[in-house]
Amino acid sequence: MSNCRVEILKYHAGGKVGTLLTKPLDGPATLSLAYTPGVAVPVQEIARTPAAVFDCTAKRNLVAVVSDGSAILGLGDLGATASIPVMEGKAVLFKAFADVDAWPVPLECCRKNGARTGRTDPERLIETVARLACQYGGINLEDIAAPECFEIECRLDELLDIPVFHDDQWGTAVITLAGVLNYCQLAGRQLSDLRVVINGAGAAGIRIADLLKDAGVGDLVLCDSKGVIHAGRNDLNAMKSRYAIKTAERTLEQALRGSQVFIGVSVADCLDPAWLPAMAAYPAIFAMANPNPEIRPEQVASVLGRKPYVMATGRSDYPNQINNVLGFPFLFRGALDMRASTINLAMKKAAAQALAELARQPAPEEIKAIYNDPVLAFGPGYIVPKPFDRRLFTEVSCAVARAAVDSGVARDASALQDYPAQLQQRLKTMRREAPRGKPQGILAKKGK
Repeated sequence: MSNCRVEILKYHAGGKVGTLLTKPLDGPATLSLAYTPGVAVPVQEIARTPAAVFDCTAKRNLVAVVSDGSAILGLGDLGATASIPVMEGKAVLFKAFADVDAWPVPLECCRKNGARTGRTDPERLIETVARLACQYGGINLEDIAAPECFEIECRLDELLDIPVFHDDQWGTAVITLAGVLNYCQLAGRQLSDLRVVINGAGAAGIRIADLLKDAGVGDLVLCDSKGVIHAGRNDLNAMKSRYAIKTAERTLEQALRGSQVFIGVSVADCLDPAWLPAMAAYPAIFAMANPNPEIRPEQVASVLGRKPYVMATGRSDYPNQINNVLGFPFLFRGALDMRASTINLAMKKAAAQALAELARQPAPEEIKAIYNDPVLAFGPGYIVPKPFDRRLFTEVSCAVARAAVDSGVARDASALQDYPAQLQQRLKTMRREAPRGKPQGILAKKGK
């Protein structure tokens, strides 16, 4: 473990992000263009026509990765400064997977002299982000605790004319919907046929419920640490109250009986293997608590044996990892390229559908090689694509862009013309310009 820690700290030494010049600065002529006097021209252009900022600056391809550090990974409330390695990591993923420039913006909204003074004040964070948003084409919120995260995202989405997306809420929801769509494909069911039980009513659980309901799931039970969220409870916040149902069921075990799908975004080992036989035939178990899932795949296999089922986790060392990197880079890629004012439900559902359809296509040989799986094919062990599948860049980004145009939130609908070809060209440029000549992210090939 000590060696591992040393290697990890060595990797992170000096940070993981920096800046690269996109224009030459090689003499007096280019110096006068980059700064004074040349810089006055775009300043005046933007002052006359504010929309020109998308053409005269980096705004069109720049995302702020904002966090108050109140819910860092599985580590909890450690503050904005401690969140910086995660926010840098997010910026790395944006660039490597979708060629989106991103920059960490950690905001200390409830600390004084390093000491915690209380929960984040949503008003303070909202005001700060709103003031700095003029530089950015999109805002990615990250690791902000519930329930404040709901108000923060909704208010910023209303205030700003650029996409605002809390990945902890919607990223997991998009990939989960893709997995559930393909579970339906395998099991011969429709979303409307499903009884879905979600354990965990925080940021991810609530938004998974929202997206599944909007996509067509009718029978959905939401549980928290106290059991089923039912109409008789008086301890529910506004977001949970929307899912309070009239039922005699009080426990997760009771709710699971007869259900087709279990979705866990909660805590380790809370799903008893003995409860699984009471689920419907051919169930799906999405146990996504990290690093330890609600139930381990080995436990599910020992109970269900050779009966058909689908198993997914949030871990990379098991099949069917529900990994947010399959979604957020391409949601922003499509939204930024269409100059969308928001990332709406239509765009999120389009991303999920594109992911589901991509997993049904034959896996490229290079992906089989990267993951050392020569028989990788659509089935119970492969319901979502792999993160290093380069087709994600075009397929998901295009689906999001089309949905932005169709739903009326794209301010540059003309950009959809020849968009797949534009993305392919960007992909080629990304390969040529990869750091130190080594392809990164979805550009990487085994042995390269």
